[in-house]
Amino acid sequence: MREPVRGGTRLRARACHTLGVAERDRDDEGRARNARPRDGLGRPLPRGATGVPRQPEGVSRTPEETVLEAQRLLDEGKPFHAHEVFEDAWKSGPEAERELWRGLAQLAVGLTHAARGNRTGAVALLRRGADAIEPFAEATPHGIDITALRDWASALAESVPRHESPPDAATLAPRLRP
Repeated sequence: MREPVRGGTRLRARACHTLGVAERDRDDEGRARNARPRDGLGRPLPRGATGVPRQPEGVSRTPEETVLEAQRLLDEGKPFHAHEVFEDAWKSGPEAERELWRGLAQLAVGLTHAARGNRTGAVALLRRGADAIEPFAEATPHGIDITALRDWASALAESVPRHESPPDAATLAPRLRP
């Protein structure tokens, strides 16, 4: 009787896993995308549940449209969706502003984590986002109050570990402009 080839079982398991990949939800361009409905904080809901409409991806907006749409979503308690708006600006905007939009996206994800009860993730993303936008403080890009946002992120990062239950995202939403 032949002995199994070392690692053979692992390869078979991998092959079986790979076969299932084609069955995943995909977008129009073939990228994996979970089609399950989502709640206001971007968490997947059971199939068939009523969720919050998703933000379309890859939308090209002016900086003004980006700030207004992101603020609207933040005010509605949808920081996950605001992060997607910032992410579009980060990916499509001028090179000189990419760190600004990336940092703003990280702040929105930090608020998302706080509202989901992920304290560690919230603190890490709030601090990372605040660090990313700091170089823009002198310029006040697109009317965004960078100093106030950094102060908001620092205060939230300090308070999140003390929250007994996840805070309400709409209540804690920052103001992007004065």
